Amino acid sequence: HVQLVESGGGSVLEGNSLTLSCKASRYAYNSYCLGWFRQAPGKEREGVASVSTGGRTYYADSVKGRFTISRDNSKSTVYLQMNGLQPEDTAMYYCVAAQDCYGSVTYWGQGTQVTVS
Repeated sequence: HVQLVESGGGSVLEGNSLTLSCKASRYAYNSYCLGWFRQAPGKEREGVASVSTGGRTYYADSVKGRFTISRDNSKSTVYLQMNGLQPEDTAMYYCVAAQDCYGSVTYWGQGTQVTVS
């Protein structure tokens, strides 16, 4: 059974930071590439960052240098550290799991809202 539970969203001022957490079921954490998508109102969903089971990371160009994705093996949790937040980062952020980091998403979390003003 795959579970992805996000937390850590909120409202912040431009330039500030937030850290999103995604607690995954042990099976999902050990078996899947885990990452984050986001969707802003009126826009298509966008892949933000992902990390493979081996720890290799991938980032969208729009967040490179500002966002950092990481895994905590002891907690089966994936984090998205977001620095230098901009209003254009405002979106619903979803934790996702995929068979591999280049493939389509298999599982979605419920989402957590990030608002930057």
